[in-house]
Amino acid sequence: MKLNSDYWENRYQNEDIGWDCGAVTTPLKVYFDQLTDKTLKILIPGAGNGYEFEYLINNGFNNVFVLDYAQTPIKNLKQKLPNIGETHFIHADFFDLNDTYDLIIEQTFFCALEVSLRKKYVEKMYSLLNPNGKLVGLLFQFPLTEVGPPFGGSEFEYKDLFQKFFTINKLETAYNSIKPRKENELFFIFTKK
Repeated sequence: MKLNSDYWENRYQNEDIGWDCGAVTTPLKVYFDQLTDKTLKILIPGAGNGYEFEYLINNGFNNVFVLDYAQTPIKNLKQKLPNIGETHFIHADFFDLNDTYDLIIEQTFFCALEVSLRKKYVEKMYSLLNPNGKLVGLLFQFPLTEVGPPFGGSEFEYKDLFQKFFTINKLETAYNSIKPRKENELFFIFTKK
């Protein structure tokens, strides 16, 4: 199975999107609510239906960008937020992106990538962040599986993977996960070294 744009487009077309919570998840909402700098340039890769994007936009963050490999979720977001400029919606392969951001939000994107791309993901995140930029979000904590997505992992594996490029400010079980994900999510804040 190739996790390419056709794969993801097919999942959206068939509404096979079990990861979709229907709203911004609590750990990210709590994090967003304490941000005071509304000028931050923010990227949400693998944004899907973009609840985080919508929440940030509705709360005065105007420098937010969503990226997805599939066209359908981008199209849905544009229809939902018709007053948002075209440049805020990026239909592309994450690994082809060339820009820089102050903050990148991780929400079910990492776990959807083939495991062989994890090191490349870390290096790409590093290159996309401005000096002292932050990568913030949620990572699943359940045993790494060969069948997915989603693919799991552990705190130890994530530390080992990220610590060369990032200062690990926080990596702990989210205390406020939504019920279906309780005890299975690690909330993290990593700062670019």
